[in-house]
Amino acid sequence: MPSVLPPIEPLLKKAVAHYWRTLNEQSTKQKAGDADRGGRAAVTGGKQMDGFCELVHKVLAKNQLPQASIYTRDRLELPGYFRPTKRWDMLVVHEGHLIAALEFKSQRGPSFGNNFNNRTEEALGSAVDLWTAYREGAFGRKFRPWLGWVMLLEESSESMAPVSVKEPHFPTFPEFHGSSYAKRYELLLRRLLLEKTYDSAALLLATEKGGPKGIYSEPASDLTMKRFLAGLAGHVVTYVASL
Repeated sequence: MPSVLPPIEPLLKKAVAHYWRTLNEQSTKQKAGDADRGGRAAVTGGKQMDGFCELVHKVLAKNQLPQASIYTRDRLELPGYFRPTKRWDMLVVHEGHLIAALEFKSQRGPSFGNNFNNRTEEALGSAVDLWTAYREGAFGRKFRPWLGWVMLLEESSESMAPVSVKEPHFPTFPEFHGSSYAKRYELLLRRLLLEKTYDSAALLLATEKGGPKGIYSEPASDLTMKRFLAGLAGHVVTYVASL
């Protein structure tokens, strides 16, 4: 049975708009005179990416996965190899089998540099931990799980401008020379796929003005949300067919 995708465009626009509206609502709740704390709260509030969870949920439902197998609110912990557990943004667990684990991440200015490094380390660490635990039989070996990572980045003058690199001892790879943070995310996600660290990844850009209206762009044709969802749907259909 072939996989099925719902109309993606309106759902994706809704997810992007939800992110910006929620982010702005969280920002207005910050305490007066505590801008730093409020800024962090707006980025780590945990509800901004719910629209993306809803989108993926609809794809899973279209491909015969029951509601009870999809986790977006609680029971999101998986055992790790280097740490006891890791809490994922979304899990699909059916009849004792880990079908998929997904992360939905976002970044808004102004601290693009530090946050990019943190996101890179987080993406690599989470995947290495999961795949090592899988190798050691933490999730069984009958079905290989599918791992996905989605990034929504603010498109701004800071995220799109060329960034210099420091090379005190050895030269960096040339593709990083003069690359923007948006380009660096593109390189990161593409290389995560090249190294088979993740099965699929998507990169979306949205401006502060257009985001609340659901306006977004996808700078790389190999890192689109449609490709991401098609890969997940295909994996689910293969799993269902094997039951």
